[in-house]
Amino acid sequence: MAKTRAQRKAERRAREAREQKRSGGARAAEGRAQHDTQIPVSGDIAEIEAVEAGMAAGAPEELLETPDAPRPSRAERRAEAKRIKEAEKRQRQERERQEHEQLVRRQKQATAERQRGGVIGFLASCWAELRKVQWPNRDTLVQATAVTIIFVTVAAAYMGALDAAFNFLIQRIL
Repeated sequence: MAKTRAQRKAERRAREAREQKRSGGARAAEGRAQHDTQIPVSGDIAEIEAVEAGMAAGAPEELLETPDAPRPSRAERRAEAKRIKEAEKRQRQERERQEHEQLVRRQKQATAERQRGGVIGFLASCWAELRKVQWPNRDTLVQATAVTIIFVTVAAAYMGALDAAFNFLIQRIL
């Protein structure tokens, strides 16, 4: 029968405590290295340590199951699959409900705009769009204006220099 994670952990701690008592603390590392090279580890302990090393490395516990681990019964597997399917169905229904509510809201807004006259409907939609705009604060506005003025000045100087150069060349050619 396979042991649970908690059982393996408790056994490992007890084993380490026994080894700590036997080794005497100061010579523990040196004695343990010599002990590990002389006495082989049993298969159960090696299996537990391998599973714990895999969990420490971040592998999910399902992938670390040993072949003799108890498997869930067919009824349990079916019940789990049914729970997953129902959860997905609830999520899908919730998503469809939200989409339907958005569609109804848009239809109401569209009918309200259609009921207004052409000019008034246009102005109302313009006002609605202006409310959605994220207006810049004063610092951002000043910075953007300065960048624009500098760019236009540099571009004008460049175009003026090109015009003067080509004008000089054309005058020399003619």
